Amino acid sequence: MNVLVYSGPGVSETSLRHTIYTLKSLLEPAYSVQTITPIALTSQPWTANCALLVIPGGRDVPYVSSLSPAVQQIRSYVERGGSFLGLCAGAYFGSGRVEWEVGTEFEVVGDRPLRFFPGTCKGCVFKGFEYDSEAGAGAVELKLSKELGINHDNFLRYIYYNGGGHFVGADDLASRGVVPLLRYTTPAAEKLVAAVSCSVNQGVALLSSVHIEFPLTSEPAKSCISKEYPSLSTRDIHAADNSRKETVRNMLRILRLWVPEEAHRRADRPYPQLLINGSSFDHLGESFLTALKNDLFAPNANGAQRYHVLQDHNDTFHIYRQPDISGLIEDARHPALLESEQPTSFPKTIAICPAKTFPSLSDTPLFDIPTYFSHLSEAQKTLPKKSTSTHRLGELLLYGEVVTSTQTLLDKNPILLRSLPIPLVSLASYQLAGKGRGGNTWVGPKGSLALSIVLRPPKGTISFPSLVFIQYLAGLAVTETCREIMGPLGEQVRLKWPNDIYAHESGNHGVEGRRALKLGGVLVSNDISGGEVTIVVGIGLNVLNDRPTTSLAQLIPSPPNSLTLERTTAVLIAKFEQFWEEFLNNKGSFSTFMDLYLERWLHSDQLVTLASATPPIKVRLVGITADHGLLRAVPEDRGVARVQPYIDLQPDGNSFDMLKGLIQVKQSRI
Repeated sequence: MNVLVYSGPGVSETSLRHTIYTLKSLLEPAYSVQTITPIALTSQPWTANCALLVIPGGRDVPYVSSLSPAVQQIRSYVERGGSFLGLCAGAYFGSGRVEWEVGTEFEVVGDRPLRFFPGTCKGCVFKGFEYDSEAGAGAVELKLSKELGINHDNFLRYIYYNGGGHFVGADDLASRGVVPLLRYTTPAAEKLVAAVSCSVNQGVALLSSVHIEFPLTSEPAKSCISKEYPSLSTRDIHAADNSRKETVRNMLRILRLWVPEEAHRRADRPYPQLLINGSSFDHLGESFLTALKNDLFAPNANGAQRYHVLQDHNDTFHIYRQPDISGLIEDARHPALLESEQPTSFPKTIAICPAKTFPSLSDTPLFDIPTYFSHLSEAQKTLPKKSTSTHRLGELLLYGEVVTSTQTLLDKNPILLRSLPIPLVSLASYQLAGKGRGGNTWVGPKGSLALSIVLRPPKGTISFPSLVFIQYLAGLAVTETCREIMGPLGEQVRLKWPNDIYAHESGNHGVEGRRALKLGGVLVSNDISGGEVTIVVGIGLNVLNDRPTTSLAQLIPSPPNSLTLERTTAVLIAKFEQFWEEFLNNKGSFSTFMDLYLERWLHSDQLVTLASATPPIKVRLVGITADHGLLRAVPEDRGVARVQPYIDLQPDGNSFDMLKGLIQVKQSRI
């Protein structure tokens, strides 16, 4: 599920930065915090996977013009059960009317279309506001309502304020679903309401006129506090900031989000990736270093350990040949990132483990490496024997407990990609910035399966047009894995075109009216050079993770002990290897898989609207084409069908909003 933060005209870059940081620090890995543009809000099916829409601080007037085309969609999203958070200017914009700096040169007065707060937001509460200035800014005290009361005296202190308003008559609107949450305590504004929650049909909106998203230890709040309270201790500021964060947590709970406790949170920076060789070929680690020899810098020292440096296109890697695995992992367990730091800014560590040498469970507590290899050996027993000259898929494992993205690390670093022994599986227990279709990102929480498979078919084995079918092969490998490890309940797992994994609730039959829940997805990237192609197949699957996502474990009333990440990974890899070898033997033909694919997908005979047509037309989905893997649809209108009996749609370039039964041209969020 996504938390989407508006990043278009009118947004203050400072508020945007602090909003993203605060939400990420409190919500990941349960949610993926991303920005979204006005165009995407208008034209993309963002509502299906959105847990919260946020309009941060900035200027309300540009919001009116830039968001006008999206207002109806935003309002409808909230009314149908969505959640909305407006901060300062976003709170003005979410109110029924704005009265701001009336009688001054800055005056803004007018009705607003969202009307989540069915009254007037009036400001500024405190005088002295100037655009692009801290002249009217301050550190204010607020009293918490019982819905937010969390500390010993139910007050928040030193919260950053700059230009915010108050919600006129909020105390008299209880019958309309309005609950005051914060009140100013300064004598000039005592008891004025600074934040409210508003019931909006099935949904909820929370509007805050103060910058509750600004950390008190960062600018500009830090300078405001220092100016107004010069003798305040660092300890007191940190205590106040902890109260601020706990208040934001409670606000997010009011907005119906599941907020992870600190114990459930993962590290904020990547851990070492361990290149683990479970095959009988002990030369694989050395062959990796040999392939890199012209690209490595001389060894450096990290404490007592020596490493080589690889500067690739996207990342810098520290490569350890004979590592102290426990020492490297312990060194990686640092405190959380500073606000200015990003996970991608850190060098990535690769530690080459000797053949048949596995890390201890204390070093990889979220994934038992020896157990995985045992399951893999068992799952591969039914596969044809492999040539003695190479290792099997899954026997060479690049495992990291925390990584940015298994997919990005491979397909954005071509030197690393071309040097790794093939085939290889890259696996992570947590992803900080998983890569999705169309530029989307997500975080991988504990209990999810995130892996990338690296393949390099022999030259001439398959044609370039056949590469599109690999995402369908990977999807089939997931559905068949679920059937093997879950028994009859695995039949709920289906494929949504072109690359998503869904589950139908038990007892539902037929396409229409059936509730589908997303479990994961597939992403395939290809690097073609000199007639040779290197393929990276990314698979994300929710196996054991808890709310707010849906996982395989939640589909089973009493999940068996056999449903583990280790076994699921091993069976999935063996299934994919089986399909891949058959695909290669058939020279890239998908014909032998077509019947199974159509049995496993969600869409047979489904009626949808093709929004990219002018005018939009109704079409019925009948399958995918055998030559290029396009989605084939038949027009419902007989007149259209006589002219164009089939309409074929590309996987890349079209977006399928299954909840709305709508196919439209896909555009980037960014």
